[in-house]
Amino acid sequence: YVTYQTAYLKANYPVEYMTALLTASSDNQDKVEKYRENCQKMGINVEPPDINRSDRNFKPIDKKILFGFSAVKNLGENAIETIINSRQQTEAGFESLADFCSRIDLRIVNKRALETLILSGAFDKLNPNRNQLMHDMELTIAWAQKRAKEKESGQMNLFDMVGEGSDSEDTFEQAPSASPVPDFSLQEKLRLEKEHLGFYVSEHPMKTLQKAAQILSPINLTDLESQKGRTRVSVVVMVNALKKITTKQGKPMAFLTLEDASGQSEAVVFNESYEKIQDILVEDAHLIIWGKIDKRDDKVQLIVEEAEEIEKVKMIKIELSLDQANDNVFQSNLKGILQENSGDRNKAKIPIIAIIGQGRERQCVRLGQNYWVQDEGAAVQSLKNAGFRASDEPLVTGA
Repeated sequence: YVTYQTAYLKANYPVEYMTALLTASSDNQDKVEKYRENCQKMGINVEPPDINRSDRNFKPIDKKILFGFSAVKNLGENAIETIINSRQQTEAGFESLADFCSRIDLRIVNKRALETLILSGAFDKLNPNRNQLMHDMELTIAWAQKRAKEKESGQMNLFDMVGEGSDSEDTFEQAPSASPVPDFSLQEKLRLEKEHLGFYVSEHPMKTLQKAAQILSPINLTDLESQKGRTRVSVVVMVNALKKITTKQGKPMAFLTLEDASGQSEAVVFNESYEKIQDILVEDAHLIIWGKIDKRDDKVQLIVEEAEEIEKVKMIKIELSLDQANDNVFQSNLKGILQENSGDRNKAKIPIIAIIGQGRERQCVRLGQNYWVQDEGAAVQSLKNAGFRASDEPLVTGA
């Protein structure tokens, strides 16, 4: 009966249902990340925390979910209550970082908590330049603390008293600010989100590689459990953590924590594979990995056999007219050239994309892995020699 109820709620009230799941799991980072990814698959956007709109719990807003303060690291119950109570004192809420610091008890919402709020995007609606806010923070905190002491001692200056009496913003214009600095790059912004919040909220750094992942047709890390043991798979991932060890035989190997937009998984690289790919096994590297699924003791991990930096992976494009695509002789010739260049199928990792037609009528078709090749340069040359219009290009734009 409970299963029926929850299935009904998920089907008919998906935003409210996922909001409840996120709220109930707000103290578990792994579950929050898992449910956030589920929301994306369902077409529900989970927005970063907002200093003027977020409440303690996650909150449904139209077809979106607003991040709750309870899932923000370094924010205790007292800090959350202080922020919400102070915000409700005015209709406009907080108008700037200086306004926030002057109205909040900075002994409760300390520097560490404020830093986490900035880097998680809670102040983006007031100032989207998180790097600037981080540079301003020290000066603003010192200014707010000094102003609080002056209030307590009755030594507020003339401008403060005018501001207090007229609800003017002039008071906060007196707050010091650092020299202008450019905002963090997207990758740095996401890295800092993960470091301070425990997960990504703006987007996932692997999002830019999703198109490439679709062409290479790998599986997601969350799909590993549903695959049979010893199945050979490929995954497009980011290396989150790396631990190198030396075996009793004196040979190096490594244990990895991998991550993609669906979640995380553990992996092991034994000596034979490690020696071939050790140069690219570094933290934050974006890789396509080929390996086998290992299942034992209710634990699933990936045995890494080969890997390559996703930015260096190439694909081959072949342009075909409609007549060529429908010509059996032409098809047979193309098939023969590709199979000659495929060699060992386990080592053929260059995907083939056929572009059929002209202008707006063109269609892209990814050929099956039976026709992938090992050496893009040799394959392109063979195709050109046979009269095909072929070229090799980076799989990831800008690589």
